[in-house]
Amino acid sequence: MEQITEFLAQTLDGVVGVAIHGFEIVGVIIIVIAGVRGVVNYIRRSPSVRLQLAQGMALGLEFKLGSEILRTVIVRELSEVALVAAIIAVRAALTFLIHWEIKNEKQEPEAPGKKSAPFPKKGGSEES
Repeated sequence: MEQITEFLAQTLDGVVGVAIHGFEIVGVIIIVIAGVRGVVNYIRRSPSVRLQLAQGMALGLEFKLGSEILRTVIVRELSEVALVAAIIAVRAALTFLIHWEIKNEKQEPEAPGKKSAPFPKKGGSEES
């Protein structure tokens, strides 16, 4: 029975380890792609650059948060649990703030016939 338990523990560690790295890689790729698209949209002066960048970062952080939650399955010491909990708290707070920003960006009404500028003009005025 002890051998079966040890085998299952090792299998779980292996599967969770692969899943953690998979989620981390996917999260990083999404954040990098969102950043590159954000730069391209910034250069093109796209009015939705902030919203698209925030959505990409939020999605990437969700994958990174998922990897940290999985990491709690394989931690063995209390100090590791505290570290993982702190990382989860920070990433959850970042995700919350980004989703709040997305919600505010989507709710911001645009006046009819007026194209909103994604960046204020020099001098702080946004009017033409």
